[in-house]
Amino acid sequence: MKNVLTVLVLLVTTITFAQNKNARASMEVDGVCGMCKERIEKASIKTKGVKSAIWDVKTHELQLIYNEKKTDLSSIKENILAVGHDVEDLRATDKAYNSLHDCCRYRDEAIIDDHKKDEDNGDGQN
Repeated sequence: MKNVLTVLVLLVTTITFAQNKNARASMEVDGVCGMCKERIEKASIKTKGVKSAIWDVKTHELQLIYNEKKTDLSSIKENILAVGHDVEDLRATDKAYNSLHDCCRYRDEAIIDDHKKDEDNGDGQN
C-alpha cells in the first residue's frame, strides 16, 4: 500500500509539472501578399520556441503557438521587425523595410491598391 501511495504522489507531481507550457497569442503584422506571408511566418518560426505561426494576408493577423519557457512575444516581434514588417505599435527600421521586394512595400498606398485590384480580379495570388 505504501508503494502505491508513493507512485500516486509521484504521478500527481509529474503531471503538475508537465502541464502545457505552450502559449497562444495573436498580433497584427503589416504586409500585403503571399511573399510577405512567407517572410513573416519564417521570421516567427526561426525564433527558438515558436511551434506555429500563421499569418492571414487579409486580416494581417499573425496567430502563434510558442513555448513560454523558451521565448516571449518581444523576441518574436524583433525577428519580424528585422525582416522589414511593422508589428502592432512597432515600426521596422527603414533599412529593413527598404530591403523588401517592391511588391511587398505595404506602406506605399499604390502597392496596397494594386494588391486590392488583384484580389478583386480573383487572381488568387494574395
